Amino acid sequence: MIELADIFRQHGQQYRNKFGDRIPLSHLRAMRDIQRCRTEALGGQTYRCPGCEHVLYSYHSCRNRHCPKCQNENAQRWLEKQQHNLLPVPYFLLTFTLPDELGKVARSHQHLIYNLLFRISAAATQQLAADPRFIGGQIGMMGVLHTWGRTLVYHPHVHYLVPAGGLAQDGTTWLPARKNFLLPVRALSRLFRGKFHQALRNETIYPQIPARVWKQDWVVHCEPVGSGLGALKYLAPYIFRVAISNNRILKLDQHQVTFRYRETESGKEKRCTLGVGEFIRRFLQHVLPRSFVKVRYYGLFSPRLRKRLTSLRQHLEDISRVPNQSQETDEHLQTEQSQCTSRSPIRCPVCSCIMQLGPLIIASGLDPP
Repeated sequence: MIELADIFRQHGQQYRNKFGDRIPLSHLRAMRDIQRCRTEALGGQTYRCPGCEHVLYSYHSCRNRHCPKCQNENAQRWLEKQQHNLLPVPYFLLTFTLPDELGKVARSHQHLIYNLLFRISAAATQQLAADPRFIGGQIGMMGVLHTWGRTLVYHPHVHYLVPAGGLAQDGTTWLPARKNFLLPVRALSRLFRGKFHQALRNETIYPQIPARVWKQDWVVHCEPVGSGLGALKYLAPYIFRVAISNNRILKLDQHQVTFRYRETESGKEKRCTLGVGEFIRRFLQHVLPRSFVKVRYYGLFSPRLRKRLTSLRQHLEDISRVPNQSQETDEHLQTEQSQCTSRSPIRCPVCSCIMQLGPLIIASGLDPP
């Protein structure tokens, strides 16, 4: 199977030579880590079969958040940590998307634009939700940044999971949203655009933004996604998915990369072929700045309000007179955790005997050929 690491090993140096010091350090680090992931460069562990003496080498992972090999188990861990934040109410998925013209500026100023995208979309949503015509209380928001489309094009947007309701000013009364309706998206879109415009007016990049950006409609989408654990499971892939997984890469030659994707409208599987340099460029533009936090919490979900959130959850469970959702969630997640984390003995691929732990493999520090 062709892997992203193979593309970087074969063509990465040519890409680095072409762009030199124009490549951000975060991009260089991602390329290096992905190349070394699960190779002798990072060291590892050996296992020896007592029956046929076959030796199995297990190399360490790079743990880079952009590596397609290192994200598979993280979604389950995240679900386990988030289970105590669940409220026994319906949820909505709210999505804010930057216009294409602003996206071009965002690519070169990621820290600024991504932080504004989070801060302003959350502020606009909370402002509108506080209006008594809609909810009239404090809502909770759990957001994740997503920057790519299906063909790796640059498409920055943020997804929020939002409970269908809010907490009244008295701190105890739950104000449910209307059925299948959270907030008016047209009004939210205009508020989002206006706040973004105001925030950028005093920034040095403001002249680079075409004036038409502030007159066109900005896309805000809202849809119901169920409740509780189901909503978290819906969001988890957005958090831990990387721009492209290895199983989507179909072909690599001296000049081109071919990968598969699923068309948004029809759901049909299609193929995209790009020059190697363009493929690497498209992938790397989704590498986030170092230490950038791509999952953020606002309102009732903010860390400083976790005690209030716990009390609210208990109150809602009591008044709903249904089985304790948190307990059911705990049991469900514990079952999944035991299935995911219980390690079966490693068996020899030759004779099926249980393999024994062997000596460590010392990291070479050298990139694989």
